[in-house]
Amino acid sequence: MRRLRVGVLYGGRSGEHEVSVVSAASVFRHLDRSRYDPVPIRIDRDGRWVLGASEPTAISAGEVTSEAGGAEPGGALQPAEPTAAVTGGIDVVFPVLHGTYGEDGTVQGLLELANVPYVGSGVLGSAVAMDKALAKTVLAAHDLPVVPSITVRDAEWAAGAAALATRAAAELGFPVFVKPANLGSSVGVSKAASPERLAAAVTLALEFDSKVLVEAAVPHAREIECAVLGNDDPIASLPGEIVVTHPDGFYSYDAKYLDPSGATTHVPADLSDETTARVQSLSVRAFRALELAGMARVDFFLDGSRNTLYVNEVNTIPGFTAISMYPKMWEATGVPYPELLDRLLQLAIDRHARRQRLRTSRS
Repeated sequence: MRRLRVGVLYGGRSGEHEVSVVSAASVFRHLDRSRYDPVPIRIDRDGRWVLGASEPTAISAGEVTSEAGGAEPGGALQPAEPTAAVTGGIDVVFPVLHGTYGEDGTVQGLLELANVPYVGSGVLGSAVAMDKALAKTVLAAHDLPVVPSITVRDAEWAAGAAALATRAAAELGFPVFVKPANLGSSVGVSKAASPERLAAAVTLALEFDSKVLVEAAVPHAREIECAVLGNDDPIASLPGEIVVTHPDGFYSYDAKYLDPSGATTHVPADLSDETTARVQSLSVRAFRALELAGMARVDFFLDGSRNTLYVNEVNTIPGFTAISMYPKMWEATGVPYPELLDRLLQLAIDRHARRQRLRTSRS
């Protein structure tokens, strides 16, 4: 039987470029070569698309960052136009792009126009889930619990930083977490315990996005995550927990990817059966509310004092590195990494086939 040619799309122009390279390297290592013929399709930091003669091999974001000139090894490189890169004999595309220009619906739109099957959510779900502020609005409209927050835009901040800081203090209290609305992997995220620190945190976040989310801190918070898999009938994995030991005091970029002892994970999480079932139910509800497909990782805060769950955010292209929670949670649920990739690729093909049956004209 002919092997499926899988275009693994990675890198990208976002602040999560390094994490994407590491995730892609892990996908290459775990794809069943008897069934799949993986093709590396890399997007450089400057947006140039290239086809590499060899696959990415980095095992940590620090390894990618330290490479000379910031370029990943790839042998002889062949510049490619985006559409040509994903249509040249590719059966299905696996986007392993985290953050802007990859997880936000932009690449998904390109793949729709190219009429190529691809893993993960479509344009709408990707775009809405990527925007943390908009996603909160949609989740709340579906009666899903979210942490109180305010949205700050760059023009508003420039015109009245002091007034916005006063509003944050009145509505949310301190400490707060400040995040770029359209980014992941904790890039540009800070914790602010005072109005002075809030100003520095918003200024940092605005370097990565023109819209920023200022969010109340959940007291005694435990960080719980759950993986979702499927299209029309999604299922949820056993939840996992992240225990942060990094000096930042939260699950920062350094704690995730640069400090080997920055956090520990517990998969499955030490939760009661009742709480586990509630995490799984909320995860599937969030997946459906945002109109997602294929995969997602739903992140929660669990208020340890009141046992209250809040949906923090939903990641439509979760990490696939060796330490990433999405594959680890499915492994604990009985779906090993190679089988997980099989299922995701089949979901992509099935979803594309269904869309091909839709009419595109009246005649």
